[in-house]
Amino acid sequence: MKLDRRSLLKTAGSLAIFSGLAPHMTWAKSLGAYPFTLGIASGDPWPGGFVLWTRLAPKPLEEHGGMPMAIVPVGYEIAEDEGFRRIVATGTAEARPELGHSVHVEASGLQPGRRYWYRFSAGGEVSPVGTVKTAPAQGAMVDRVRLGVAGCQHYESGFYTAYQYLAKEPELDAIFHYGDYIYEGSGNPGKKGRVRAHAGDEIYSLDDYRRRYAQYKTDPDLQAAHAAAAFLASYDDHEVDNNWASTHDQDGTPPEFFLLRRLAAMQAWYENMPVRRAQLPANGQLTMFRRLDYGSLLRVHILDTRQYRTDQRCSANETKPCRRDADPVETMLGERQERWLGEGLTGGSRWNLLAQQVMVMPMAYPASRKAGPVNNDSWSGYPEARRRLVQQIEERRLTNVVIATGDVHKHHAGNLPLRDEDLTGPAIATEFVATSISSDGDGEALPASWRDVPANNPHCKLFNGQRGYQVLNVTPKEWHTDVRVVDKVSTLGGTLSTLARFSVDPEKPGLD
Repeated sequence: MKLDRRSLLKTAGSLAIFSGLAPHMTWAKSLGAYPFTLGIASGDPWPGGFVLWTRLAPKPLEEHGGMPMAIVPVGYEIAEDEGFRRIVATGTAEARPELGHSVHVEASGLQPGRRYWYRFSAGGEVSPVGTVKTAPAQGAMVDRVRLGVAGCQHYESGFYTAYQYLAKEPELDAIFHYGDYIYEGSGNPGKKGRVRAHAGDEIYSLDDYRRRYAQYKTDPDLQAAHAAAAFLASYDDHEVDNNWASTHDQDGTPPEFFLLRRLAAMQAWYENMPVRRAQLPANGQLTMFRRLDYGSLLRVHILDTRQYRTDQRCSANETKPCRRDADPVETMLGERQERWLGEGLTGGSRWNLLAQQVMVMPMAYPASRKAGPVNNDSWSGYPEARRRLVQQIEERRLTNVVIATGDVHKHHAGNLPLRDEDLTGPAIATEFVATSISSDGDGEALPASWRDVPANNPHCKLFNGQRGYQVLNVTPKEWHTDVRVVDKVSTLGGTLSTLARFSVDPEKPGLD
């Protein structure tokens, strides 16, 4: 069904009354330019629905995105077919200036385990069309789930060619975005390897963060990925500041001041991600960790490894405030999230996926690394927290735990050992680390400085520093992870290839 201006006006009038909106608030009023410059998105599917997202920004890099400081109604339609001949749900949502004129629709009452199409309308304009699948019914037998894994998309460092290919992956159920959706630094067009420039200086205020998200979201390949599948969105450090931990930043800023920046960043993250109202920041915090089920086949635990952790251990020659080895308290997830994870790690699902941000398995980096051979920002900097995680899995006798990770701008695939001191001994879980979309530029398979790293990490079976993403193919009998790479992001037109495929048996943790 093609929507013309007359039908839009008619529908707006009736839905305004239904939604309790003032009758004069119709989406027919022009917003001065096309308002859907940041695209559309969906996220967090459940058996009867999903989140639909858009943000109105007719002039994305200008003040307030070029929007008036007023509530603007936005219409939405959900259909069973791409041509919108079988529309099953319509409604109106408020794009409020308090939330950067973003819209979060929590659609419900739909059929489980099926594909839908959606679009928005505002200011007499119609958005692009997106597609999304609801999750299977609770406890349903499911033959297959396919998830993409992607993140670390530094705008200046390269083009988002990998997203162009990820958007074309067949029958994706969702895409887990592990974080670093934006980077907070100032524009640096003259720096070697920069192919495009951030707008503005380093970001601190809510308006700064909104503008940075707007710049990233104008990328057509990122928009295509959002339109192709639901995102399971999380954040890592650069959505706020590099290597932040709870109330600490990397510069030793007094916590009361850093928390102001963190709150602005968290509100901007909520405004720009297709997440539920439950993720709206409140009382200075944002509850990002949550669970999603795909029938009886897969339980996805999305973790927050930033907001509740203790500060990182001090690295070599480090002078900023940090955690000393003698400090007794050490946590990555915080007590409440650890307890929540333990309660949800059950044998009721064929597979458990820990979807999180920083590498869990031990990794010995080159001795020449400036910060030393241990990445203190990863779980290796929190060995007691990792021991408790391993203990949770071991006590429940689970053999079906797989971990999806990002952060380090490299593809890895390996085993989480039962004991840190026995890297070639029994595995307690399998970990797949996805490389970046663009961060660190084109990259290379194995840098010369990494020549000895594989031998020092026998539990890890893959070391690759090219750009790309991963696809998780989950079935009751087997888990396959396909590792995709693109040959370049410094210019447009990069070529995609499959670097490797790994398999995991649900009855035996570790790689095959």
